[in-house]
Amino acid sequence: MHLYNKPQNHSCTLRHGARAAKRPHPVPSPASGRGGVIVALRATALPHKSGGFTLIEMMAVLVLIGVVMAIVGGRVFQNFQSAQYKAGIAQVHSLEMKVQAYVLDNGSTPQTLNDLVARPGNATNWNGPYAKPADLKDPFGHAFIYKSPGDHGDFDITFLGKDGAPGGDALNKDTGNWE
Repeated sequence: MHLYNKPQNHSCTLRHGARAAKRPHPVPSPASGRGGVIVALRATALPHKSGGFTLIEMMAVLVLIGVVMAIVGGRVFQNFQSAQYKAGIAQVHSLEMKVQAYVLDNGSTPQTLNDLVARPGNATNWNGPYAKPADLKDPFGHAFIYKSPGDHGDFDITFLGKDGAPGGDALNKDTGNWE
């Protein structure tokens, strides 16, 4: 029997079902007839690995992502509210300038902040609108407190902070145009 008549199987199965890697192994060549050698592949043991992640690995990554998002998200929300508070203080001073423009045109302070948006009946030289309706609410959605005549000047505009109620500290602290 000749070598070229029967296919040769040079791979083998290793213990425990491990797959074998193939490595060159010289085998006599049937084509040359002069003892030539062709290179065949011989099996050697390699560990069997499957791709992908285990459920435990995926859960660990998801838990870590959740912890990071909780820490970072809380800090971002806190900074956002602080920025809203500072915007409310700036809005008080902006309204103060709009009231002063009204006074220059009409000779007296407006009776309400709505007089900056719509012409009141007693304003003879009204050149408004001096403000938009959205300008009359603070960044937290509460109306500013307006008093004319004011306790600290011709008029007082008060920003009540995040809670919208008198008193408080931190983001709930009241701020007025006289400060």
